[in-house]
Amino acid sequence: MSTVFATCDLCDAHRDDSSGNFRVLPPVFRDFGAVRKFSGPVVTVKCFEDNTLVKAAVDSSGFDETPTGRVSRVLVVDGGGSLRRALLGGNLGAAAARNGWAGVVIDGCVRDVAELATMSVGIRALASMPLPTEKRNEGQRDVAVQIQGQWIRTGDWLYADEDGIVISSTPLA
Repeated sequence: MSTVFATCDLCDAHRDDSSGNFRVLPPVFRDFGAVRKFSGPVVTVKCFEDNTLVKAAVDSSGFDETPTGRVSRVLVVDGGGSLRRALLGGNLGAAAARNGWAGVVIDGCVRDVAELATMSVGIRALASMPLPTEKRNEGQRDVAVQIQGQWIRTGDWLYADEDGIVISSTPLA
């Protein structure tokens, strides 16, 4: 997806949207990846202190094949806002970059922050936490998730830049 967008401009253009098709995430996410501006169609994972499905997602292709070419996707992880365990670290961040994901947005924590900062993928999360998750093979993929009060579904579009993160039911830029 093109990086020719600004979330401020998108908000200006959709400020009167009352349909619920355009949503803005609150400014609680920190930037951890080397890519500051990213966008793409969303894939969702819901998990709590177990990153089994996060690993499976970033180990898979991060692209959608479309008639106009490949489009990089964005993984949105509903980690329940947990600040007790990291759902993504250096190995999984490297897998996301290697497999072509545009970005990963986690309502939870990451670890290996110095490594993540060098990776060619957008990574946003609430905080860093050195403790890894437990592997219980629990969670769900491609379900509607509520991230910081906003509903996000697989197939929505996410746009992130230095000013924030917006979600749309359809492509905007």
